[in-house]
Amino acid sequence: MIDLALIWVGIIGLGVLIYVVMDGFDLGIGILFPFIPDRQERDVMMNTVAPVWDGNETWMVLGGAGLFAAFPLVYFTVLSALYLPIIFMVVALIFRGVAFEFRFKATRTKYLWDQAFIWGSILSSFFQGVILGAYIQGIQTTAGIYSGGVWDWFTPFSLFTGLGVVVMYATLGCGWLILKTEARLQDIMYTLMPKLLITLMIIFAAVSIYTPITHPEIAQRWFALPNLIYFSPVPILVVLFSGLILHACKQRHEIKPFVYTLALVFLAFTGFVISLWPNIIPPSVSIWQAAAPESSLKFTLVGAAILIPIIIAYTFLSYWVFRDKVRIGDEGYH
Repeated sequence: MIDLALIWVGIIGLGVLIYVVMDGFDLGIGILFPFIPDRQERDVMMNTVAPVWDGNETWMVLGGAGLFAAFPLVYFTVLSALYLPIIFMVVALIFRGVAFEFRFKATRTKYLWDQAFIWGSILSSFFQGVILGAYIQGIQTTAGIYSGGVWDWFTPFSLFTGLGVVVMYATLGCGWLILKTEARLQDIMYTLMPKLLITLMIIFAAVSIYTPITHPEIAQRWFALPNLIYFSPVPILVVLFSGLILHACKQRHEIKPFVYTLALVFLAFTGFVISLWPNIIPPSVSIWQAAAPESSLKFTLVGAAILIPIIIAYTFLSYWVFRDKVRIGDEGYH
């Protein structure tokens, strides 16, 4: 028998992963703006994602809509618990989106739109990390209803994971700009990448140590035999790809730093899934307990089967059309 709940978890998980990758390097460009004071180089940075940035956010909508359709209990419970950081994230994304539209048309106020783009990128990334940290810590429920406080999400751990996501997106953005730019701007990114990567590895290590210490069930999942043998490739591959990124930057490869950073993001996502599986509302509500009725899962799956290939097709097409490097003097965003 087909496990529809598991299929929907795969769909939502894929949507979240694609969003983190695509909007991750997109947001990372705004995070890197303060390192590049030159106005023309900032124009180039924005133009590397100008044709695709709004399409990248489609995957966030897909994830939210899929959660509402397939796991309504999760949708209402998690949103109730994380209402404030989600609102803060959305407001930051709005400022960032408006900055995209206004910055290229402004003259006297261009520096203000630069700040809106920078802080919109930083804060939306930060609150995504806060949401991640609060979710990992667990959500207090009673009879399936959120029973915690308004500020339960506001903890040192969630703030730390917020910082971690900012650094991770900046690293992705750095790899993207190495791929899409040249000359002085590319040289700056080659210099920044090792520093960002080392910071990211420190954050990964801190989260990997703190989480099992404070959550015995996660420690049991990772370190009990035979799981220790099955899951040990994850941290080993993280170290391996980190070394490959450093080597690729030293050798000045253009494609490899971004590709290897994508591999790191995938490994981090894999570690997240392993830590919480099979709970979809940590620490105790499983995927199957939270799933919608089978008839609802079947009905919405038909719509997903139609829409997702279309989204993938136009996403691939947009990246293919705008696949070349972006240079100073190229026609910009209008």
